Amino acid sequence: MRLFWRRIGAATAACLGLSTLIAPIPAGAAEPACRDLSIPVSLLDLPLLSLDQTMYGRLCTPAGGSNTVQVLIPGGTYNSSYWDIAHSPETRSYRKAQNKAGFATLALDRIGSGRSSKPLSALLTAFTQANAVNHVVKAMRSGSLGPRFGKIILGGHSLGSAISVIVAAKHQNVDGVLIAGQLHRLNLTGIIPTLTTLTPVLLDPKPAFRLLDPTFLTTAVGQRYTAFHRGGPLVEAAVAEDEANKDGLAAGEAVDGILLGTILPLSKLIKVPVLLAMGGNDQVFCGGLLGSDCSSSEALRQFEAPNFAPAARLRTFVLPDYGHSFNYAPNASEFFQATARWAEEMVGR
Repeated sequence: MRLFWRRIGAATAACLGLSTLIAPIPAGAAEPACRDLSIPVSLLDLPLLSLDQTMYGRLCTPAGGSNTVQVLIPGGTYNSSYWDIAHSPETRSYRKAQNKAGFATLALDRIGSGRSSKPLSALLTAFTQANAVNHVVKAMRSGSLGPRFGKIILGGHSLGSAISVIVAAKHQNVDGVLIAGQLHRLNLTGIIPTLTTLTPVLLDPKPAFRLLDPTFLTTAVGQRYTAFHRGGPLVEAAVAEDEANKDGLAAGEAVDGILLGTILPLSKLIKVPVLLAMGGNDQVFCGGLLGSDCSSSEALRQFEAPNFAPAARLRTFVLPDYGHSFNYAPNASEFFQATARWAEEMVGR
């Protein structure tokens, strides 16, 4: 009889142990830890300048920790909020998706935007921004600000992708590169409506723009859909959030950002894995007059492969049915999941 009850007890304990393994994690238990960082950087590495600027970043680390951080750079007229969209965040927050997949994220404000330093716009180009981001990469490697990461994935959108390419090509100090919303060919007709939405911040009533010199640019009031969402459905609440969070752009950033993306062969110098992602209906880079073929992931890979070295092991992803700023797409989670799979396979956590 004792043997019978011992067996019953052992079986019960085993079942309890199994239920512990498969029980769902409480909703709050897996929440990432987030903190704001002010990172000393410089636009030019000159002895007299030292680290004379500050770049803001929002660092979020999964509850279980991570050895890999994704350093994320927004595009022109965007700031770090692009990577953590509040409207329907389970669908549109890149940050949440990557934290859930086990990666830490550091979403940056470019110098001249958000909570970063606001120098004269004449000092800002894609190359000076890249110098600042390189200081951020060094800080994440060294742990000089507290957190230290063994692997770094540099990710950008649009102008942020151009900046990422410069850092990865010039400094060779990251483990992977995500290039989103940036190709080596422009749709010369499709880009015109986007360019015509740009206006001096002086003409915009947003209070934050009073901190910028009047030569900074932004999009005219009510023009975000035309500028960045054409090719996708008009989700008014999402576009309204984009309008509310819009930021500034220095003309110099736009000029060399476009030149880098379409003329300079810097991407061929990248020696780490690259994921190139686009919205299938991007009106700035895809289709039209001289634009790239974004009809499928494979078509895009064939179109862009000559611009990358074999060491980049180029992967491509096309998110269907949306335009340039495709983190706002209703199906953006497909892109987030594809990125997490690529990062896990090619870089690791």
